[in-house]
Amino acid sequence: MSEYKLEVWPMNVAVEARKEPLVCVRGLCKAYDQSEPQARLVLDRVDLELRPAEIVGLLGRSGSGKSTLLRSIAGLTQPTAGSIDFPGQPAEAGRGEIAMVFQSFALFPWLTVLDNVEVGLEARGVAVDERRKRALAAINLIGLDGYESAYPKELSGGMRQRVGLARALVVHPKVLLMDEPFSALDVLTAETLRTDLLDLWCEGSMPIESILLVTHNIEEAVLMCDRILIFGSNPGRVVGEVRVPLPQPRNRLDPAFRNLVEHIYARMTERAAPVRDGLFPGTGIAMVLPRVSPNRLAGLIETVAGTPYDGRADLPALAGGLQMEVDDLFPVAETLQLLRLAELEGGDLTLTPTGMRFASMSVDERKQLFAQQLMVYVPLAAHIRRVLDERPTQQAPARRFRDELEDHMSESYAEATVRSVTNWARYAELFAYDEERDLFTLENPTEEG
Repeated sequence: MSEYKLEVWPMNVAVEARKEPLVCVRGLCKAYDQSEPQARLVLDRVDLELRPAEIVGLLGRSGSGKSTLLRSIAGLTQPTAGSIDFPGQPAEAGRGEIAMVFQSFALFPWLTVLDNVEVGLEARGVAVDERRKRALAAINLIGLDGYESAYPKELSGGMRQRVGLARALVVHPKVLLMDEPFSALDVLTAETLRTDLLDLWCEGSMPIESILLVTHNIEEAVLMCDRILIFGSNPGRVVGEVRVPLPQPRNRLDPAFRNLVEHIYARMTERAAPVRDGLFPGTGIAMVLPRVSPNRLAGLIETVAGTPYDGRADLPALAGGLQMEVDDLFPVAETLQLLRLAELEGGDLTLTPTGMRFASMSVDERKQLFAQQLMVYVPLAAHIRRVLDERPTQQAPARRFRDELEDHMSESYAEATVRSVTNWARYAELFAYDEERDLFTLENPTEEG
C-alpha cells in the first residue's frame, strides 16, 4: 500500500507562533444524579487551555473526573456549568476538529480494519474514493499496512489500539483526545505504542496540533507531556500544574526525569498529610471509604517493613518495584495513613510504630490490632459495632447504615463504603455480615472489639 502516503504536518513556526489556544475551558462543573438530594459533583470549576504544539496530560486517580472532562470537550456529555470554547470558531465547528481515542478500543467487531478506520469519514459524507485513500494512508502511518482486511478478533490489543488511533487521525483533527489509551495493554505493548506515537508527533507526521492525554501513570505523563495538570478527587479539580522542560526523546533513567517523577509524587501526596482525617471526602460516619482489601494493606506493610525499605519507602521506587500505578498504590497507602499504620508525606510512605508492630505480629495479633485501629479511626466501623452491642439480638440490617450514609453521599458511594467497612470488619472479626439476609451480626466477634 506504499502508493498511499499521508501528508506531513510539521509543527512549523506558524503553528508554534500562534498563541491563541485551540480549546478554552472555564469554570467547568459536572454533577450526576442531580435529581437526588445528594448530587454527585464530579468536576468542580475546572479551567484549562490547550495550545498548539503541546501535549497536555491530565494526571490523577480514577474517579477524579479526567475522562468526564475529555468527554465534555468532545461533546459526548454536557457540563452542568461553565464553558468550553474554541477561539475563532463556533463550538460545533471546533468539535468537528477533535478526535478521540478510547481506552477500550471501541472497534466494530463485524468490520475489517479498513472499514473501522473509514467509519468516521463515512459519517462525515466523504466520497468513497477519498475516504479509501485517506484510510489506507492512516493505516500505513500507524504501522498496520497489510492488515486492512483483518477483523478485530484477529488482532492483538496493541494492534486494535493502533486501529483506534488510525480512525482518529483519518479525519485530520487539530486536537487529539486520548483517554488512557495504553492502560488496557501489557507493559511491553504499551511502551512500543507510546514510543511510536511520540515519534510520529515529534516528526510532525500526524495531522494534529495538540494532544490532551488522560493518564494515572506518573512516568507516562513525564515521558509524553509538555505540561501536566494534577487532578484531585471528590470532586475533580486541578490542584497543580507541572511543566516538563525535558527535550524529546526522554530517558527514564535521566536524573532530571527521575526528579520530576519524585516531585509529582510529592505534589500528589502533600495534600493528604496535613489533614489527617481528610484523606477521603466526608467526616465521621459519612467518610467515603475506598475498596482496599486487608490483604493488600498487610502486604504493603510487610513490603515497606522489609528490606530494602526498613520502614520507610520512596513512593516512585515502591511503585516501580511492585509494578503498581497511582490508582493501585495511593488508596492502599492512604488507608494505612487513615488507620495510623503509616504516614504519607513528601512522596514517602513511612510506617508508624504501630505499623512496624503489625508487620512482626502473628495472624491473630494482627486481627486484634486491626480491630483496635478500626474502632478508633473509622467512625462507621465503631458506629456499626456500637449499634450491635446495644441491641439484645446483636443484629442490625445493613440497609439501615446505607440509608444513613445516603443522607451525606450518593447511593453508589454509600454502597461502596458499606462494602469496604464490612470487608475490613470481617478481617478484624469486629462483626460479621450475612449476605443473604443483608444483616450485620456479632457472630464470632473479637472479645474486646
